[in-house]
Amino acid sequence: MPFELTPKQQEAQAILSGPATHGMLFGGSRSGKTSLITRNIALRALKAPGSRHAILRYRFNHVKASVVLDTFPKIMSLAFPETKYRIDKQDWYAEIETGMQSSQVWFGGIDDKERVEKILGNEYSTIHLNECSQIPLESRNMAVTRLAQSIEQSVQGLGKLKPRMFYDENPPNKGHWTYKMFILGVDPDTGVPLRNSADYVYYKINPVDNAANLSEGYLDSLQGLSARLRKRFLDGDFTDIAANLLFNDIDIEKWRVTDGRIPDMVRIVVGVDPSGAGDDGNADNDAIGIVVGGLGTDGNAYLLEDCTVKAGPATWGRVATNAYERHEANLIVGEVNYGGAMVEYVIQTARPRTPYRQLTATRGKAIRAEPFSALYEVGKVRHAGYFHELEEELTQFSTTGYIGNKSPNRADAWIWVLSELFAGIVKERRLPPMSNASIAVGATSWMAS
Repeated sequence: MPFELTPKQQEAQAILSGPATHGMLFGGSRSGKTSLITRNIALRALKAPGSRHAILRYRFNHVKASVVLDTFPKIMSLAFPETKYRIDKQDWYAEIETGMQSSQVWFGGIDDKERVEKILGNEYSTIHLNECSQIPLESRNMAVTRLAQSIEQSVQGLGKLKPRMFYDENPPNKGHWTYKMFILGVDPDTGVPLRNSADYVYYKINPVDNAANLSEGYLDSLQGLSARLRKRFLDGDFTDIAANLLFNDIDIEKWRVTDGRIPDMVRIVVGVDPSGAGDDGNADNDAIGIVVGGLGTDGNAYLLEDCTVKAGPATWGRVATNAYERHEANLIVGEVNYGGAMVEYVIQTARPRTPYRQLTATRGKAIRAEPFSALYEVGKVRHAGYFHELEEELTQFSTTGYIGNKSPNRADAWIWVLSELFAGIVKERRLPPMSNASIAVGATSWMAS
């Protein structure tokens, strides 16, 4: 099937091919933004033999998985089926045959200092910042300095290829530099209007505009997200800035592991945040947060699994201990404040002699979570996959307290895990293990209810 632009992509193409140097596409997930820009880059490479182009993302593994091994070969196959190219998997660039001097498309992640210095040692005719919501302004400004290749187009009379810088993203909040630069037309640092604002153009494109190219049920899956996530990934809107939030989507997404490649774990912990749910009639009760995380050999913590359930102790005890065995964990930790010795009793009943440590909350939820906000920002905490419900709870923590509607059981369990993995950073009061007899006395009445 030949490659055809959707009506919205045709409108976006008219914007990107206009007189402006800087063009941004923003909108919901899988709306065709990256595909359109990749097609533009390939076309520009063919028009100017010997030209050089770059597609950059925050992390190299992400650009490798999403562009090098997916979008780029698809676009070349559909839009340019007769064009020959090869991908150098040592230096990670595509060499496109033009009939004359080959053109190159370089792929990089700005998180790799050595590699990005090598890439930015070249000059380029086109630079594409993919998922630029994750890219710092300083890195963007450095990349702009390399948009400097001067090269003639192959068709006589067309002159030199105009340098262009493309941007795409699922829109973050309105405090991000992309919103200030493109939507407001001001310098992100100073707030002063851009001297050349006409050189910055943007266009919004959403997944509903690309429905013909989406798998069945994909739009329905986006409709099932929370209101916060629908706004970003379905409606493609920039979100208002909420004051004093501890965690944000940008930091979570920036460090997310999507290719399954994580280091070996030196320590794995299962966290439990209890509630009063039972096996029957628990529709209105809170869930029991059960979350697994580990500390990798690279010194970073990884969220591995969310096993949260809404069930009685016999069930959630098995869920927690099964997670312990499945991940070959070192320890289960849980809060002692709710139900006294109940959690340990449930764990030991489900699996006798399971290593368990009781933690007691000496501070409020938001205060316990606050030390980990900075760790998320610098990538010391990473999510190995997507955990929408847990992430929804995390992003409702603020310095003034938790602002969500329901109790953050998943996030609380995760905070207990992080408290154990980074025990030197957060020192919650730990209780010594209790004897089986005292556990039974303290928990029998609760178990019988």
